[in-house]
Amino acid sequence: MIKVEVENLYKIFGKQPEKAIKLLEEGKSKEEILEKTSQVVGLMDVSFSIYDREIFVVMGLSGSGKSTLIRCLNRLIEPTSGDIKIDGKSIMKVPHNELLETRRKKMAMVFQSFALLPHLTVVENAAYGLKIQGVSKEERLKKAKQALETVGLKGWEDSYPQQLSGGMQQRVGLARALANDTDILLMDEAFSALDPLIRGDMQDELMELQSKMNKTIIFITHDLDEALKLGDRIALMKDGKIVQIGTPEEILQTPATRYVERFVENVDRTKVLTAENIMIKPKPVVYLKDGPRVALHKMKENGISSIFVVNQSKEIQGLLMAEKAAEAIKAGSDTLEAYLESNYTKVPPDMIVSDIFELMSEGRPIAVASEKNRLLGIIVRGAILQGLAGGGNWNE
Repeated sequence: MIKVEVENLYKIFGKQPEKAIKLLEEGKSKEEILEKTSQVVGLMDVSFSIYDREIFVVMGLSGSGKSTLIRCLNRLIEPTSGDIKIDGKSIMKVPHNELLETRRKKMAMVFQSFALLPHLTVVENAAYGLKIQGVSKEERLKKAKQALETVGLKGWEDSYPQQLSGGMQQRVGLARALANDTDILLMDEAFSALDPLIRGDMQDELMELQSKMNKTIIFITHDLDEALKLGDRIALMKDGKIVQIGTPEEILQTPATRYVERFVENVDRTKVLTAENIMIKPKPVVYLKDGPRVALHKMKENGISSIFVVNQSKEIQGLLMAEKAAEAIKAGSDTLEAYLESNYTKVPPDMIVSDIFELMSEGRPIAVASEKNRLLGIIVRGAILQGLAGGGNWNE
């Protein structure tokens, strides 16, 4: 289900936005428009949809328009033209009081600068959004304490912001957003002010929280590693436009432009790609009902020296080596059970490639299996190398 929908969004900073939009439609660059009209192009013809409960990461270099975009989503910055829909309803022309209600009930924002009030305690800061909404003191403090416990700050309720580390202060900011219990979290470079170690911890905590909260999160960052780690999908921006939207794997494997390719060229793919991304379909396989002659025939036909044996439900029964199949034929056996190896390597589909490397053994495939032991695919050394090689199928 689509939670947020953005259609043909423009933001022009200046007094003659219509003139700037006309020049954009004629193909002029934002630099040319600035020179000719003194208008600054913040966003140009931005369209995308965000699904319910996904982490949608918007990334790009400084000046790409990502922070402008997130502030347009709740109209802290007024778009010049276009449409923004929340749960299918446009918020572009709603009355001011209805817009305020949408901000309070539908969206909460976590800023890069923690935006905590120094004269308020931690629990008072976490409850501040609810106070603005007019929630009773007893109720807002109860919700704030629950949110603080969720982000690991139980016991710090009566402390003041200056007594906390940077990471703890950011947790208070996150707790304030969670206390409002909105469907959507807007996070504008929320972790970029933290040192790398704390930043990594906060990323891990956000993903753990998301597994419990199931919010729709729109996360702004300039850090590719952060985007790849957090994002279900990533939108990469340049000069106020979105140049590509895709899953982390799609961004890495098939960059749409040279700009995107340059962005991702230094990424350690072994820490991003998973077994599911590099596995090949398990064809051929041998069923338990098949005999050793069928198994050996399939191996010869496909130029392989081993094959996985499954039952009718595609659950793995074992790995059959070519020499074992030949041994079964020589012994006159019509069944395979006694010749199967059970010490094969098996991994889940979400295991990252860097962890799979350590499990590779020469000449033996790795099974990618579901929780119910169904064979989803196989990994051979060549598939890993091909996956790491990526692709450069850009159009410009």
